[in-house]
Amino acid sequence: MIVVIGGGPAGFFAAITAREAQPDIPVLLLEKHQNVLRKVLVSGGGRCNVTHNCHDPRELIKQYPRGGRELNGAFHRFGPGDTMSWFEDQGVPLKAEPDGRIFPTSDSSTNIVEALQTAAYNLGVQVRTRCGVKSLNFDPLTHEFHLELDDGSALSCAKVMIATGGQTSGGLHGGFALAAGLGHTIENPVPSLFTFKSQDPLLYGLAGLAAPKVTIKAKGQDLPTKGLVETGPVLVTHWGLSGPAILRLSAWGARALAEAEYRFNLNVNWCPDVSRVDLDNQLINWAESNGRKQISHGPELGIPRRLWEAILDKVHIPKDRKWAELGKKSRNALLEALTASNLSVYGKTANKEEFVTCGGVRLKEVDFKTMESRVQPGLFFAGEVLDIDGITGGFNFQGCWTTGYLAGMGMVQK
Repeated sequence: MIVVIGGGPAGFFAAITAREAQPDIPVLLLEKHQNVLRKVLVSGGGRCNVTHNCHDPRELIKQYPRGGRELNGAFHRFGPGDTMSWFEDQGVPLKAEPDGRIFPTSDSSTNIVEALQTAAYNLGVQVRTRCGVKSLNFDPLTHEFHLELDDGSALSCAKVMIATGGQTSGGLHGGFALAAGLGHTIENPVPSLFTFKSQDPLLYGLAGLAAPKVTIKAKGQDLPTKGLVETGPVLVTHWGLSGPAILRLSAWGARALAEAEYRFNLNVNWCPDVSRVDLDNQLINWAESNGRKQISHGPELGIPRRLWEAILDKVHIPKDRKWAELGKKSRNALLEALTASNLSVYGKTANKEEFVTCGGVRLKEVDFKTMESRVQPGLFFAGEVLDIDGITGGFNFQGCWTTGYLAGMGMVQK
C-alpha cells in the first residue's frame, strides 16, 4: 500500500497518477483537516490560476526563486501543456489570459476541485479527512513505514509520500517535522508572495489606486548591496502596497526581507520608461508651453491624476500654482519624487487568503526524476513541502502538478 500524507494539489495529483499507472496498488490519502484541496478552492480569488501558458522549460524555470534548476528536467517530463490536457480531459475547459495565466473558463475553482476529487474517487483512491499524522518511522527489518495517527491508531505501508504544503509559523511541524524525523534537512521556512505594510504620507488617500508600470527597489542595511529590483504594476491598498511587482519582489527577496524583519526602504520610480534627464526636459518644455495652467494639470506621464496630486503635496507644491511659477528647486524636488520616492516599509501581510513558503526539504536530498528521498528509500515528496516556490501567475500550482505526477509515477515504478 502507498500512503500519501496531505490532501492538497500535489497529494491528490500524486495519488491519482499512481492509481492511473498501477490500478492494483492501493493508495490511501490522509488529510488532517475536514476538507481537502482548501488552497485550490481559495486560490486566485476563487478562480484558481491552474498553471501558466509557458511551454519552454528554460523560460519556465526563470519564474522560480527557489527550485528552478531542479525543475528543469521535471518540466520536460510533465509541464503546463500536460497539466492543461489533463484537466481538459476531465471535462474542465481552460482559457489563457493575455498575461499568460491559465484559468478554468468558468472562472470557478470549484471545477478544478471537483475534477480532482472525481478522478480520485473513480480510480479508487481512499481519502480520509480529519486524519493527521503524529509520527512517521521506518522499520529497516520489515522495510515498512509505520504511521501513528492523531486519533491514536496506526498503520503500515511500503511507500509513503509527504505532500503537506509549506508552513510560515515558527518551529518545525507537520510534514517538515516528519521529514526531519527521517533524516532530512529543512531549509528555514519563511513567507513568500506577500504585500508590504507602509504608512508613508505619500500613500494617504490613495487606496485603490493602480500604477500600471513602476520600478521598485528594496534597500536597507540588511539587504543585498545592489538591492532587490522589480518592474510592473503596483496597487496602493489601505495597509500599503500590493500588485504584481510587489509580489515578485517579495518572492525573490523572501529570505533577505525576513532577515531584515520586513523593515526597509522602498525606492519607487513612478516613470520607469523615461530617463531622469528626459523627464526633466519634459517638465521644462511643459512649463514653457503651459505657463498659465495650474500645476495640478500635469503632463501625460502615464501615472494617475490622484498620484500626481499626492506627489505635489509631498514636495509642498500648491496645486493652484501656475507652471510659469515653477522654479528650478521645486522642479528638482518634483523630479526626485517622480523617479525616486522613498517609502518606509514596516511589515508584511498575506496576499488575500493565499500563502507561499520559501523553504522546506533541502532539494539535493531528493531525486527529481522520481521525487524519492536520497536519504530514506521509499519516502517521496511533492509540492511546497519542498524548498520550491514560484512567483505569482500559476507557477506554484504547476510545481505541485509536476512533482505530484513524478512522485506518483515514482512510487509505483519500483
